[in-house]
Amino acid sequence: MIAFIKKYKVFGIGAIIVGVVTWFLAYIDFIRIPKNEPLEALWIFGIWWLVISFALYYARSLKKKKVLFVKMFILFVIMCMIFGADTYFNTPDHPIVIILIVLFWLGVFYLFFPTFFIKYRVFILSVYGLIIAYFLYIRIDENYRELYHQKAINLLIIPIPVFFTVWLYEQWKWFNTLKSEKAKAELELLKNQVNPHFFFNTLNNLYALTVKHSDKAPEVILKLSEMMRYTIYEGKNDRVLLLEEITYLENYIALHEIRHHKNVHIQFEHSILPEDKIAPLLFIILLENAFKHGVEKLTNDAYVNIKLHSDIKGIYFSIENNYESDTEQKEKGIGLENLKRRLLLIYPDAHTLTIHQKPSTYSVDLILKKQ
Repeated sequence: MIAFIKKYKVFGIGAIIVGVVTWFLAYIDFIRIPKNEPLEALWIFGIWWLVISFALYYARSLKKKKVLFVKMFILFVIMCMIFGADTYFNTPDHPIVIILIVLFWLGVFYLFFPTFFIKYRVFILSVYGLIIAYFLYIRIDENYRELYHQKAINLLIIPIPVFFTVWLYEQWKWFNTLKSEKAKAELELLKNQVNPHFFFNTLNNLYALTVKHSDKAPEVILKLSEMMRYTIYEGKNDRVLLLEEITYLENYIALHEIRHHKNVHIQFEHSILPEDKIAPLLFIILLENAFKHGVEKLTNDAYVNIKLHSDIKGIYFSIENNYESDTEQKEKGIGLENLKRRLLLIYPDAHTLTIHQKPSTYSVDLILKKQ
């Protein structure tokens, strides 16, 4: 709290400066405060408070930013001209004073919100152009002189909260875009973490098969190329057909069956709707873990049971494998954490991940609700 106050104390100083200056100028009768219109007076005070506070906030960097200093000096000159013209003409809301006020606020917009001003310059200039034209028209026509004195300052103030609201909307939209881009970048990073060790291990096994002139080498090459194509080209998509994901898992299982020289019981049951789609490379992480912590560690009677089905409500995936409890890894791999993070990004409120760990079996149930 103290650090926050120190960082933004200039806004308190700005309020004091504007309050003292306003009181002094009103005391010497240099300005007139509309007592019968407190909201208007509060708006004007608040706007000047923000201008002075931002000027103080950026004052430390003025020496390094000469252009900014020049712009602020020009705004100060225009402000002095407003006070001077208002006193000289001694006429409430004189057209020259109105034009100077408009120039001043356009300068404020350009100084503190340059990107916003450039983007909406046609809209902003059009609004104030119409206001000035309206002022001049009702000023010239004697029938509207009274209306001029009643509406002049009010019309100058009305666009400010409108522009500020549009600016807040732009900031909100920019913030959401930034969050979306960050999530996409993180998702791409997580996708790139999938499967590198498997491909390297399979290539090593492929090398051994080619040295032995095994008849299995062409089959391994074909399935490996299909998996690499899927990972590289389909893996970058937001959604893929669930049928293609099944083929990817089946190729993975087939390569492992060729690779291992022991009896492994693998059962993969699936029944799905053909049009179902899913985020790619989700299930492979669970299947990899089943082989890594179960099949590869067990010497006998290793098994992996996989079930996948879908209906109009969702997609249901479950996998179970056995393992030797004395060889259980104490450290968590990145695979499961990777999956959890991806599910939060892709299916934030539409997934359930349940893990069941027993002394010799490990199972995971994943439910994806259709959105």
